[in-house]
Amino acid sequence: MREITSGLTFPEGPVALADGSVALVEIQRRTITRVAPDGAKFIVAETGGGPNGLALGPNGAFYVTNNGGFEFHEDEFGLRPTVQALDYSGGRLERVDASSGSVTVLHRDGGTGHPLRGPNDLVFDREGGCWFTDLGKRRARDLDYGGVYYAAPDGSIREIAHPVMTPNGIGLSPDEKTLYVAETEGGRLWAFDIEEPGRIRRQPWPSPHGGRMLYTAGAAYERFDSLAVEESGNICVATLMNGGISVVSPSGDLVEFVRMPDPYTTNICFGGKDRKTAFVTLSSSGRLVAMDWPRAGLKLNFATP
Repeated sequence: MREITSGLTFPEGPVALADGSVALVEIQRRTITRVAPDGAKFIVAETGGGPNGLALGPNGAFYVTNNGGFEFHEDEFGLRPTVQALDYSGGRLERVDASSGSVTVLHRDGGTGHPLRGPNDLVFDREGGCWFTDLGKRRARDLDYGGVYYAAPDGSIREIAHPVMTPNGIGLSPDEKTLYVAETEGGRLWAFDIEEPGRIRRQPWPSPHGGRMLYTAGAAYERFDSLAVEESGNICVATLMNGGISVVSPSGDLVEFVRMPDPYTTNICFGGKDRKTAFVTLSSSGRLVAMDWPRAGLKLNFATP
């Protein structure tokens, strides 16, 4: 493991860029930040709210799932998000010009008339459609249901699955026939069968939302965060509390668990030569690290490496 930089304020959403740098969000700082290979940090944009997920999309723009803001707590274990921010500004999907840093809000509701609460993570399909999760928001005495959404290239948006309890990481299988969604509080990984872009084939009851449960955390207290998919089809799920990366096969078997030195191991992405470098955000300690990965990561649509 190689530390690229430290001093970040709850980094998530790493995106490997062609020049060897990594773009990411700093949720507490409310920015998109570019980290150079030598660890230098540059602000790309100030989004406000709580930028949570980041992806490169059509026309070279950055797209951000903005959760509207968290309150944060810091102690001897590091920094961690807690409840909905006192200055919560509403959930939204945003497009950010990579050159100027200008921010455009694309969606504030999920196509149902109900506002987005805490958009969390996103992935683009080959057609330029954006699948994304809305984890919801937690307050002192209550918690929102979350959901899964599809923002189409024509500007429309569709609710795919609701209610989903704390949906977080999201990714597509290499053939784009399966959508993977990680559930934070239950420590579960769900699979949704895709019929066509923006539409799933729902599983019947007792599925709570139309997905198939692919994998669930073991006996240890684990919560799931973001995810990335390998070229082979394995799903690499950033795992909280136990601190590491759970690598799960498409059939639902645990391939390996890669332990990391932070209970808030939140995100993983692939870059470098042959996409065999894993970039991982260690959020409570504010670090971006890299490691050689034994298998190639899947090339993301619209990604530059």
